[in-house]
Amino acid sequence: MAGLTRRGVIGIGCAAAVPMINRNAYALAASEPRRYSKRAIDLVRESLVIDMLAPIKIDFEPAFYSKPMSAQDKADFRASGITGFHHAVGLGGANAKESALAFFAIWGNYVARHAHLFCAVGKAADLTRAKRDGKCAVIMGLQNSDHFLRPSDVQFFYEIGQRVSQLTYNSQNRIGSGSTDRVDGGLSDFGVAIVQEMNKVGMLVDVSHSGDRTTLDAIALSPKPIAITHSNCRAIIDHPRVKTDEAIRALGKKGGVMGITGVRNFVSKTDPTTIANIADHIDHVVKVAGIDHVGIGTDSDLNGYDDMPAEANKQLRAGYKDSYAFREKIDVDGFDHPRKMYDLTEELIRRRYSDTNIKAVLGGNFQRLLSATWGG
Repeated sequence: MAGLTRRGVIGIGCAAAVPMINRNAYALAASEPRRYSKRAIDLVRESLVIDMLAPIKIDFEPAFYSKPMSAQDKADFRASGITGFHHAVGLGGANAKESALAFFAIWGNYVARHAHLFCAVGKAADLTRAKRDGKCAVIMGLQNSDHFLRPSDVQFFYEIGQRVSQLTYNSQNRIGSGSTDRVDGGLSDFGVAIVQEMNKVGMLVDVSHSGDRTTLDAIALSPKPIAITHSNCRAIIDHPRVKTDEAIRALGKKGGVMGITGVRNFVSKTDPTTIANIADHIDHVVKVAGIDHVGIGTDSDLNGYDDMPAEANKQLRAGYKDSYAFREKIDVDGFDHPRKMYDLTEELIRRRYSDTNIKAVLGGNFQRLLSATWGG
């Protein structure tokens, strides 16, 4: 959702021991007040859970990544049940390439210094390996493609670790239009060349923040399926940052996958806004495009936004147009803690999703798309 200063690293976790509380409810740790059904715990543990937009920490201070990760953060990742995190920030402007180089250097180094917890992702098999080893698989990406000054830059950034690139952020760039632009001109000639080059090298195309026409152009003109890593459904909430049924249907027909986000102002216009409202968007994508084309892209770290320092929260909100329509809270109720994937799983169980379909939503669908894009 935001830029480099607040988009941290990506992380994964494996669950802790599960002591039995009673016949039907279990805790993930002795100190954990939340209780989950055995079915929900088993589903998360058996799934390759992928969050297709998630930082390690929403933090404005560069000092965060210069220090070792705290014991609490490590424990939270290990208890989250999440295996793959897509770590991406929004950056652009005249110095976009230099900023992108700094981003990959800083966070690549951070992953390397925490090799006991993290591992980098080059191919889809790295996600499976991370699941097996109980590590956090970091998918490096960017939420803008302004750093591609020429098509050959796609290959260069792929070689230094980038595996996903969002074509545009919220505003116009040389590739296409953003979701909050007044006029959407679609993909430019340069944008078409960038999409072709991304397909050639095996980098996933993402249009989460792109305008409506730019989104449809990218879906149609990409030789391979693409992703909407983190967005929601305009049929449920009228917001410029979410997607039309036309786009969702076209994405599905092409074989792409859409991740549903937990940012409150993209989920519901009214309060309370809960995990049930998030699941409504999952239901809608299933209705429009089918169960094979929906996943999760929370667009937050494990704890969400609302516990940010007041000044940092103010800076975050100031970076967006009024059309974003932030409310007092940014997080969805009950989806703002490290074990939120267990809560979402419980909601899908309540809605009578099968085990196979829950596993597809939690990560199976994105795993299939990433395997097709990157190779094994």
